[in-house]
Amino acid sequence: MIDIKQFAELQKKSKNSFANQRQLMKKVMAGKTVLCSTCQQPLFLITPKHSGPASSENSGICCKKGCTDIQLEFV
Repeated sequence: MIDIKQFAELQKKSKNSFANQRQLMKKVMAGKTVLCSTCQQPLFLITPKHSGPASSENSGICCKKGCTDIQLEFV
């Protein structure tokens, strides 16, 4: 069972993680070079236009090795 302090800490970590991913996405989408935290390769954006007409499931931000793979939904 989780107590109030543990839950508050979990919420704080989740909020910080979301904010960090959001900043990373903004930088990549702005064309800035951002490196994968695991393999240090540049991250790149794949839009539905680049991933093919029938597949939007491959769109998002990733590195060549696949260590970072943030799937995005484009509408």
